[in-house]
Amino acid sequence: MFITFEGPDGSGKSTAIKSLSDFLSKEGIDFLLTREPGNPHNQASKKIREIILNNNHKIPDMTEAFLYAADRKMHLDTVILPALSEGKVVLCDRFVDSSMAYQGEGRKLGIDTVRKINEIVIEGKYPDLTIFFDISPEQSKIRVDDRAPKDRLELAGEDFHQRVYQGYLKLIKMFPKRFKVVDATKSRKEVFEDVKNLVVDKIESLKEK
Repeated sequence: MFITFEGPDGSGKSTAIKSLSDFLSKEGIDFLLTREPGNPHNQASKKIREIILNNNHKIPDMTEAFLYAADRKMHLDTVILPALSEGKVVLCDRFVDSSMAYQGEGRKLGIDTVRKINEIVIEGKYPDLTIFFDISPEQSKIRVDDRAPKDRLELAGEDFHQRVYQGYLKLIKMFPKRFKVVDATKSRKEVFEDVKNLVVDKIESLKEK
């Protein structure tokens, strides 16, 4: 089973995913934790992440989209698909929806354009479940402002992040069966419980098929 986690910067994804990983380990569930860009299982991907997020790099918007796509293709072929073939649950912090939201809407390339680029990459391999951490751009900015240093995308400006958020809302409407939304303004414990319940329910539903 393939589960992805999406949301604005500062939405609390990483914290919830860490708690979920601890829970799945205790339950004896065989899983793989990974992320995009720059999955930790591949050195080349780590280098692509550094190129994309480094503040000193000036990257044209379409080039940025293709860099994400290239990283995603390597990620799928070398990490995600092999793990799925072994029957593992794959937990991925960001996937194709991030590109459609950040480059499609945020960079104004268009969701359809970025989707077409990535359809070649993923070959129809969309997640079984995508959990969106819902927090407004204003609230996420307050959280991100406490971070140092910030990467290229975090420094892209308020208008950019407003477009990204609206992009996610469009994607939720485009893929209503795949997306589940959690209120990321709740306490960490409450957010984790919501995420845990969604994941457990999905695992159980697939077992019944």
